[in-house]
Amino acid sequence: MITLKNVILRRSAKVLLDGATVTLNPGEKVGLVGRNGAGKSTLFALLNGTLHEDGGDFSIPKQWRMAQVAQNMPETEESATDFVVGGDTRLTELREQLAAIEAAYAENPDDADIGMELAHAYTDLADAGEHDAVPRAQALILGLGFKTHELDAPVNSFSGGWRMRLQLARALMCPSDLLLLDEPTNHLDLDALVWLEAWLQKYPGTMIVISHDREFLDAVTDVTLHIANAQLTRYGGNYSKFEDMRALQMEQQQQAFAKQQEKIAHLQKFIDRFKAKASKAKQAQSRVKALERMERVAPLLAEADFSFEFKEPGNIPNPMLSISNASFGYVVEDAEPKTILRGVNRSVLAGQRIGILGANGQGKSTLVKTIAREMGALAGQVTEGKGLNIGYFAQQELDVLHPGSNPLEHMVRLARELGGNAREPSGEQALRGYLGSFNFSGDMVKQPVGTMSGGEKARLVLAMMVWQRPNLLLLDEPTNHLDLATREALAVALNEFEGTLMLVSHDRALLRSVCDEFWLVGRGVVGDFEGDLDDYQRYLLDESKRLREEAKVAVREAEAAAAPAAAATPAPQQRKQDAQDRQQRSDQAKPIKREIAQIDERLAKAATERAELEARLAQPLPAGEIAEAGKRLKALNDEIGRLEERWLALSDQLEALAA
Repeated sequence: MITLKNVILRRSAKVLLDGATVTLNPGEKVGLVGRNGAGKSTLFALLNGTLHEDGGDFSIPKQWRMAQVAQNMPETEESATDFVVGGDTRLTELREQLAAIEAAYAENPDDADIGMELAHAYTDLADAGEHDAVPRAQALILGLGFKTHELDAPVNSFSGGWRMRLQLARALMCPSDLLLLDEPTNHLDLDALVWLEAWLQKYPGTMIVISHDREFLDAVTDVTLHIANAQLTRYGGNYSKFEDMRALQMEQQQQAFAKQQEKIAHLQKFIDRFKAKASKAKQAQSRVKALERMERVAPLLAEADFSFEFKEPGNIPNPMLSISNASFGYVVEDAEPKTILRGVNRSVLAGQRIGILGANGQGKSTLVKTIAREMGALAGQVTEGKGLNIGYFAQQELDVLHPGSNPLEHMVRLARELGGNAREPSGEQALRGYLGSFNFSGDMVKQPVGTMSGGEKARLVLAMMVWQRPNLLLLDEPTNHLDLATREALAVALNEFEGTLMLVSHDRALLRSVCDEFWLVGRGVVGDFEGDLDDYQRYLLDESKRLREEAKVAVREAEAAAAPAAAATPAPQQRKQDAQDRQQRSDQAKPIKREIAQIDERLAKAATERAELEARLAQPLPAGEIAEAGKRLKALNDEIGRLEERWLALSDQLEALAA
């Protein structure tokens, strides 16, 4: 188990844990929650050995194997499959050992000891899953949203978000007793997230996950660890149960505090009134001591909540836009356009709140970018209502921010670009006040964006979007870098928004909260989805199964098409070659079978002798006979172990010849 007892943990001068005590049991699935900056990532650094406690006692079983998603962007020309297979550290270690033994065996083929080491190495590799390492890695890669044709693509050919998915797959590939996941859903679509949930629910080890996705936490955790005020509090249950228990706890604390304050006030009133009277002095002094001994209930310190609102749009056209017999896709230089969606006929009306669903790669981004004017339709028409003003939040929007500019400079630039169209005060003081409403106060308005966290950048993009007073919000994964409090604020603001909303998100809590209807993008078309998000999760699992079956068929067809040239050899010649191959394999198998038979015979004799020795040792014997029998029993056990290892190695050789 993992134990922290009175642990003190600092980062620079800031104390993040002060006397924290908690125990986590083997096999528990733990959600680590708390405000940004509370110390969640620092606690991970303690768990993985990057940091050490500044006080108290911390322990974790030394024999536990640990897996964690590397935060660095991988830079390698390795294929995606090889990169993920490399995450199996045990397999990598055994492969290196085998290579060294094989080199030694090549130099000394007659050395029996090296031959035995070689047999052991092959057996260890088989036990470690060498035979199915590639299929296991590819199942992880495909589950996280990659296509079959991308399995052998170089890691460097993928964008940053997809490379981080490969880092996640690499961590899942690693055999582990403790799995640490820090925001694993940030770069995932909803279909990959559903797959990841199913995988983690079957994970047999201990898991600790940091996430701001409440439905993900509910699905994969059974314990919640809350970090706040430099303390760790353990709650049995997932995130929703934690919220209920914490709300009750806070209510009880507030009631206890109020009740104690009344008692303190009553005691103080008696002391103030009678401390000067000789007849009451003893009683007053008794109450002073009672006050001093009293264990004070801490007042409930309300956490600084974040909230904002969308301004009322200047006008709301109806319909907002209309799509007629359109085809959406990409223009490819010197080639035919790549069509993703065909025959799209959709209208977006004032006040609609649409969630856009679809498995990865089916065309959600193509649809969104076309509506957002980032791309043009390949065919058909997209007609916008008069006065349509789109507020577009794209996943890559954070990259569009200028790293060297600060929030105030971004707002000044935006006000200048809008010019007379701006409906908000645009003086510097007004812009400072506006940024303050998005928690950019004081010196933060002058902080370069490049030094900000992902959540702070996302808040700045939201602030810039809200300031433009859009009447159509087009949001593509807006919650990727937002903490739970900011996600709640976004949900409240979207529910109060008077315009039209179109939302792509893997945050099911947000989709449930703000969307009234769903569009499904899939198999080249856009249609209504009749059902709720639970129905959609079932659809995604079925779709994933269908795509895996298609991938298997494609692999079989490719293997058939790439059959060796020998398949085209004239039939008589081929039959002769096949007969020669069978004879050669038979000749190679004969000495192996003879040795296996000899080992079987010797194992039977050794087992009989061992049973007789064990029976003798169960009887009273002189000390000398006990020692002699014990030595012989140990020698037999060692011999049986060696014979069994050799038998396994020979059996593998026979199987290889048969294949």
